[in-house]
Amino acid sequence: MKNNFLIISGISGAGKSQVLNILEDFGFICVDNMPLEFVFEFIQLCKKDRKQYKNIALSIDVRAGKNINKISQILSALKKEKIKSKVFFLNADNATLLKRYSETRRKHPLGTIVKEGIVAERKMMEIVRKVSDQEIDTTNMTIGELKNTLAQLIGISSNNRQLLLSIMSFGFKYGIATEADIVFDVRFIPNPNYVTGLKTKTGKDLEVVRYVEKQKEYKTFFNKISALLKSLMPGYIKEGKSQLTIAVGCTGGRHRSVAMAEKLAKFFVKNKYKVKLYHRDILRAG
Repeated sequence: MKNNFLIISGISGAGKSQVLNILEDFGFICVDNMPLEFVFEFIQLCKKDRKQYKNIALSIDVRAGKNINKISQILSALKKEKIKSKVFFLNADNATLLKRYSETRRKHPLGTIVKEGIVAERKMMEIVRKVSDQEIDTTNMTIGELKNTLAQLIGISSNNRQLLLSIMSFGFKYGIATEADIVFDVRFIPNPNYVTGLKTKTGKDLEVVRYVEKQKEYKTFFNKISALLKSLMPGYIKEGKSQLTIAVGCTGGRHRSVAMAEKLAKFFVKNKYKVKLYHRDILRAG
């Protein structure tokens, strides 16, 4: 990904907050509604430490009031400091904006009737729209489509790296993993807890791994769920999901679930996904 200094602007309700959330997932430092007087100082800060402030996104909208006219000065200051910048202007048709306001029950930032506020805001924001590098119409966009559009515009490859996989093990006797998107139960595999010499060990120990993997149920189950999960990932990415949590549970969360979670993590790392591995109950007493 190249260095980016993005100014995110547009009409209220067109998706600026969603864009900032997506950019944060992409690793951007995002600042919403910074007073425009401070932007010039912020530009100097970015100039001094370009490594830390490599990818920046500032949201500028109608809340700036009359100061919105300073957009041209801001772009000139960025150009003077040789900081490459782009302005993305988020837009949507009036019917869509009215529907979104109705669904969220939010007030229009200008404090007027929403319909009148949209008309007034379009006039105020025209100065920004005219200097924008890219106008993004979100009228019929899903979050996934918006994410893919942004990825293309800022030079991020639309691939596995957009999705963080959290893979965790847990013990059912301590409660199900409520934070998980997908849960697998491996209690059908013979329990190492009742095998001499394995009770005090965990699914990270080679002896336990060998015991679990030699069970005839293990190989078939792992092959089927790994293939299933791999086939689902492109769909989650397309729909704009930035993190997916997969949980594997056994009775106590020390042996079978740990071994399976470790194996799944290695499988997805091999397939070039970002993976975070977590064993919730591994330290609990057996």
